[in-house]
Amino acid sequence: MREKKKYIGSRILIILLGFIYLVPFYILVVMSLKRQNDYTSKWLLPNYFTLENYINAWNSANIPRALTNNLIIMVGVVCLSVFIGAMASYPLARRKTKINNTIYAVIISLIVLPSISISANLYKVMIDIKAIDTYWGIILVITAFSLPMVIFLYTGFISTIPRELEEAAMIDGCNRFTAFFRIILPLLKSSTITVVIFTGQAAWNDYAFALLYLQSPEKQNMTLTISTFFSEYHLELGWMSAGCIINALPLIIVFFCCQKYFIRGLTDGAVK
Repeated sequence: MREKKKYIGSRILIILLGFIYLVPFYILVVMSLKRQNDYTSKWLLPNYFTLENYINAWNSANIPRALTNNLIIMVGVVCLSVFIGAMASYPLARRKTKINNTIYAVIISLIVLPSISISANLYKVMIDIKAIDTYWGIILVITAFSLPMVIFLYTGFISTIPRELEEAAMIDGCNRFTAFFRIILPLLKSSTITVVIFTGQAAWNDYAFALLYLQSPEKQNMTLTISTFFSEYHLELGWMSAGCIINALPLIIVFFCCQKYFIRGLTDGAVK
């Protein structure tokens, strides 16, 4: 009886948490489907169907260009994070020395470091290396702040892979480098998909770094483009809601297509 009550209580809690997360998204959808002169409650779906806000948002801002910028930045961040993160995690997982343990502890501690705390110094560095208003500049910045979490995920998963696999490969003639790329890296599929989702959504939804380092209108990403729909003198809630839906749809589709790998990557990396 006690176990049944715990089960029912946990299900009720999950439903409540799901409701809390879904309510803002529901209101966003409702606002995106209402005309500008419709002042009815934000909780009520309109009794008509119109895509007026989506059309106006698409035509008033350069959303195709912004989506392209998002894609360029996201692909760059994902590729760098996977390559650097996997290679950095391999020696940390395989060689448990005091130095490596210290390095790992420092890297993990950087997960909680707020980016705003070093933004002034970082901005000066970006100016010195002429990385302001460049794709490669913002890709490096987002990658740097994503790597601690990436290394944490990869290190946990690599630690669960038997060393005998690499030893067998080395007996067959592989060195440490080729054993990593031919044996270890293919086994990191689920963790890599988790890393892709984490770093991809961070790059896709970035606002703070884009605001600082992307100054040209043609380089702005979706979050900066959506922010142009409201200012001190005008507010287009319908357009902004439609833009947010357009921005969120690609990530939602990718997550639902890869969710089983995402969950497996999180659980597999937490075994040790």
